[in-house]
Amino acid sequence: MTRRAREQYDEDTLSLSKPRTKAAGVEAVAVSLNRALEQMSPLRAARALSRVNHRHGFDCPGCAWPEENGRRRPAEFCENGAKAVAEEATQRVVDRSFFARHSLDDLRGRSGYWLGQQGRLAEPMVLRPGATHYEPISWEDAYGLVASSLRGLGSPDEAVFYTSGRTSNEAAFLYQLLVRSFGTNNLPDCSNMCHESSGTALTEQIGIGKGSVSIDDVADADLILIAGQNPGTNHPRMLATLEKAKARGARIIAINPLPEAGLLGFKDPQKVGGVLGHATPIADEFLQIRIGGDLALFQGLGRLLVERDAVDHDFVAAHTAGWSSYEESVRKVDLDTVLEATGLTMQQLEETADALARSERTVACWAMGLTQQRHAVATIAEFTNLLLMRGMIGKPGAGVCPVRGHSNVQGDRTMGIFERMPEAFLAALDAEFSITSPRVHGFDTVAAIRAMRDGQARVFVGMGGNFASATPDTEVTEAALSSCELTVQVSTKLNRSHVVTGRTALILPTLGRSDSDLHDGTRQSVSVEDSMSMVHLSTGRLEPVSSQLRSEPTIVCELAEALLGPEHPVPWARFAHDYDAIRDSIARVVPGCEDYNRRVRTKNGFQLPHPPRDSRTFVTLTGKANFAVNDLEWVPVPEGRLVLQTMRSHDQYNTTIYGLDDRYRGVKGDRRVVLVNPADLAELGFAAGDTVDVISEWEDGERRVSGFTLVGYDTPRGNAAAYYPETNPLVPLDHTARGSNTPVSKAIVIRLER
Repeated sequence: MTRRAREQYDEDTLSLSKPRTKAAGVEAVAVSLNRALEQMSPLRAARALSRVNHRHGFDCPGCAWPEENGRRRPAEFCENGAKAVAEEATQRVVDRSFFARHSLDDLRGRSGYWLGQQGRLAEPMVLRPGATHYEPISWEDAYGLVASSLRGLGSPDEAVFYTSGRTSNEAAFLYQLLVRSFGTNNLPDCSNMCHESSGTALTEQIGIGKGSVSIDDVADADLILIAGQNPGTNHPRMLATLEKAKARGARIIAINPLPEAGLLGFKDPQKVGGVLGHATPIADEFLQIRIGGDLALFQGLGRLLVERDAVDHDFVAAHTAGWSSYEESVRKVDLDTVLEATGLTMQQLEETADALARSERTVACWAMGLTQQRHAVATIAEFTNLLLMRGMIGKPGAGVCPVRGHSNVQGDRTMGIFERMPEAFLAALDAEFSITSPRVHGFDTVAAIRAMRDGQARVFVGMGGNFASATPDTEVTEAALSSCELTVQVSTKLNRSHVVTGRTALILPTLGRSDSDLHDGTRQSVSVEDSMSMVHLSTGRLEPVSSQLRSEPTIVCELAEALLGPEHPVPWARFAHDYDAIRDSIARVVPGCEDYNRRVRTKNGFQLPHPPRDSRTFVTLTGKANFAVNDLEWVPVPEGRLVLQTMRSHDQYNTTIYGLDDRYRGVKGDRRVVLVNPADLAELGFAAGDTVDVISEWEDGERRVSGFTLVGYDTPRGNAAAYYPETNPLVPLDHTARGSNTPVSKAIVIRLER
């Protein structure tokens, strides 16, 4: 790739086309292959893509949608999965010569896309205090630097240990063990910013913060509600499951502010019909809801169902608590307010209620469109109320389905990556390793940023991810990181977090999931948990691009030995070379993981227990599933303003930008765009193509991003949409969801200025 091509992101190359009405098909295959060949040789590309999501292969480093049990298609990956693999398996290398050519100031001026396209990090690098360039450092010296900095803190709580969902179960278990052995529970992770609201609501209502369905349940449902989710881009393999459900007679209702191509039509490239034939329509009904109106919708549906007496009274009486309070509350819901808050018609409301009343097997799916609202926990609780009312928990073809994003974000939490792990887990950890875990709750992501900002945390360690770009209030977050004495990034590729540094900064390069991980000639495997609690092995077989790369489990173990000393009771050296030994300890500590090594090697791995799904058992304070009562909230649009949601492009995954072509929405060549209803543009005195600043207004002042192009688009009146992380600066650090502390990126009141 030429230098000019690599810097294309920074040029004004925006082009627009008509949004698509179908996803996947031949074009998706062509894009996948082209991206792979841009990054790898044909042979390496073939080896990589032939092993994605296959037994004895490696788990896709993209999303957490599960594979179908008992079957693997020839190409068990989607377009964005292929892009993720190409990014990780690239043969481009970022080594000492790269850092010698590029100063820190130079790198800070580059886009996230440009940084990511440079290649795989190849060797440990250090940025010394006052230095202008990163320089090489040995692994041993790097570990010594981290250990010295951590031991020099006034308290272990002055360190923050972040984790992304790319981390394997083994690495996550070791990481939390290291952190708790050191003496803190400061374990923020990417869950805090995506599905924390789901876990909070579900734990209170059904006793476990995970979805209750299997992939077979989704395929067997007769009604599927998909709210605040874009499967065509974020979980493309889900479309094949939805297509199967449609073939079996399921009705699918999409609830979203934007029409999304994947929910309009799907052409499965694995089938002849998907290549040569017409697209399969996915959504039978599209409820184009206003941003922030989901809570009102679910309460309105609750009222209509109660009035129809469409209630499973036997289930409610036997398995739930709080029904009478919920029934009394929901009967008082004002339907005129529901219509105003949602922008829907009474006919749409009635028809959706009728579909729920008729359904015998209902699945409720959602993603960050619901979880990143101010009233997200209440919204998810009201969605769950509808299922409880209808008896749709703990039966085949029915249940809750929060669709997780990153590939092992759910597994990280299972393995103990949480600032508030329950006492039973900590007690089991202490008994297994003869340590004393701290019991004081640690920092979540937002609290960690506050602590760094306020000087209460002085060392930041990131295991994967891109903390600087994933978090809200970019200026505040970057200042917080820059105030640290030391920042450490364990990473596969360069990103913004490597150029927003503490006084001293370390880059520790790690193996990716597709890389072969050999110890003393033995190939090691790791394991992951998907969105539906299935645990399976992942074994990379590609030759690493550098002999300097070390696996995440190895890095954690070697750092632990440097920090905690040779007398520490955890067998770190053994764990670094034998991942079966790690899994044996996991089996004794983590509930549901008994006999881990044998079960994870069975044909499809194993499923973790889920009491509501397995036996209609609800481990809550009442011993039953709990109905929730919430006030009706929504987000009115002030005069002269819009309500903005942030979103992904089709050419990105989380903060990783694969390219500049959001082809399903018809936007190419530039990411600094705002999608606005044409009628709103006219009313506000703007026109498509105008360049504007976008300003959010808060009690502590305004926040602004500049140089955005207005695009006329089919959004609800009063609503707008733009990509993150470019619009993260508009979200204040303290603008979080009640109950979960998740940053609210889906309902930001903005104004536009020329």
